[in-house]
Amino acid sequence: MYKTPSKQLSFEDFNQPLGLHMDPNNRWIKKAAFIPWDLVEKKYKKLFKGFKGHVAKPARMALGALLIQIEYGYSDKETVEQIKENPYLQYFCGLLGYEYKAPVDASAMTRFRKRLTPKRLEAINNFIIQQAEAAKQAPQHIEKETDKKDDSLIMMIRRRLPPTRKGR
Repeated sequence: MYKTPSKQLSFEDFNQPLGLHMDPNNRWIKKAAFIPWDLVEKKYKKLFKGFKGHVAKPARMALGALLIQIEYGYSDKETVEQIKENPYLQYFCGLLGYEYKAPVDASAMTRFRKRLTPKRLEAINNFIIQQAEAAKQAPQHIEKETDKKDDSLIMMIRRRLPPTRKGR
């Protein structure tokens, strides 16, 4: 069973504990802004048939956790621990605010990988690349230093995606 979150979280809406001032230029904040979460949500929702059973974690949590794991090569358990300890990673995964507890258990990573197969991850990645290229071709676009950083993030994701198998 799947419930669509009410809205996608913006950086300004992220509930920061008293005294924690997060940098809006952090790479995870920038990367989160670059991903079409609403589109991912729509496609992810279609993977769930029926209305029985436990409510699944949101697409942003699933994709976010997998991208963090791909970026660093963490084990399932270590990925969950890193998300638990890092407010930037929690924001990236769509949590409403920082809290020092694991948002999922390590076994959820297996379920995320079953739903977001390498083929689906590649399709999401290709869509992100198409958006970036379209934005660069727009007449009002002026290349900035941040564009180069965004390109490097896309290439990092592209290089680290598990290879897809043909015929599946």
